[in-house]
Amino acid sequence: MSAYDVLNSYVGANMKERMKNRVWIGIILICAVLFLFGNPVVSAEETLDLSATSAILIDAENGRVLYEKNGYEEKAMASTTKIMTLLCVLQYGNMEDIVTVSSYAASMPDVQLNIRKGEQYYMQDLVYSLMLESHNDVAVAIAEHIGGDVEGFAALMNEMAYDLGAYHTHFVTPNGLDAEGHYSTAYDMALIARYAIQNEEFVAITNTRSYSFTDVAGNRSFVATNRNAFLSMYEGAIGVKTGFTGNAGYCFVGAVKRDGRTLIAVVLGCGWPPHKTYKWKDMRRLFDYGFQNYTYKTVYEPTDEVKRIPVHDGIEKSSVGVYTNETVSLLLKADENVRVNYDLPVQLEAPVKKDSRVGSVNIYINEMFYQSVPVYAGEEIEKIDFWYCVRKVLKQFTLHTIASDTAKE
Repeated sequence: MSAYDVLNSYVGANMKERMKNRVWIGIILICAVLFLFGNPVVSAEETLDLSATSAILIDAENGRVLYEKNGYEEKAMASTTKIMTLLCVLQYGNMEDIVTVSSYAASMPDVQLNIRKGEQYYMQDLVYSLMLESHNDVAVAIAEHIGGDVEGFAALMNEMAYDLGAYHTHFVTPNGLDAEGHYSTAYDMALIARYAIQNEEFVAITNTRSYSFTDVAGNRSFVATNRNAFLSMYEGAIGVKTGFTGNAGYCFVGAVKRDGRTLIAVVLGCGWPPHKTYKWKDMRRLFDYGFQNYTYKTVYEPTDEVKRIPVHDGIEKSSVGVYTNETVSLLLKADENVRVNYDLPVQLEAPVKKDSRVGSVNIYINEMFYQSVPVYAGEEIEKIDFWYCVRKVLKQFTLHTIASDTAKE
């Protein structure tokens, strides 16, 4: 290429349309939005004959829905609310704090620890009463201590729920007693539980079989026994919370870890008295379905060289090699279809920075977007600029002069 051609190419580049790059940016933004707002809803074709009016089963590793029945309907969720209550204690409270009981906390209806106005308890003891026996008076005492009042604590609960992506959840009470505007969905409760079981202290508390404690003064003694029968009912069960109110019916949020797989199931409105055991039957069916039908499969492995992408205005190089470095594995059924789509620009504009993101590999499960894997530039390519052109011209001029002088000799 002559010096004139190099200079002309540089000047002309700044006049060209950049629509291709704009289209590329738009595609990336769309993929980002899909990724941020989670996976599309997938209803299982199988009918599990559940008693619950709302149910869901998710993969705890990534939140992918494996089965759902009305999983996105807003419903009362009873004492499964206390999952969030404990999460707020772990986030905002101090286990060494002393909690003083108010008359309002002491007035809560059953189930109660029967704490009394003016009594004091250590927070580290109350959380076992909260989660093992589901005591409503304890939930309010905790809420008032951390949030100033129930309303202040509910604000903390709602903030955390939103941060976790539980956009169809609204807490009014810390104990889950029926109240106007207090609701969630099976999907949202699964998201909250997914976050909860990542906390070792949360899991340790909810899996404790029995816990003894006294008030601070040592005047009263208590024994809290875990009422979650599912812990001994299903192999690998690791929690998390039962619930019942007149509006909500029997509810349960459960998690099971087995053979390297962790699943979370939620049932809401799973019968009313005297059908207390319906929730356990539904849980068995959901977890049996998950463990019998889903196994881990690798759907994408990293590669050092996806392809080369042309680079415009690059010094010495007209294309750049790209790579990925992320392995994607997930629970799949045998009949599920996986499609991998390379979303790369037709052309890049120099300069290109080494290891900068230049595209993505999009993974689809049953034609529904699942995950985006970043694609990176494998090398550095500098941009042709004015001074490069000047140096190129001077170099060619010098070579031409030397050649002319040599010819004359």
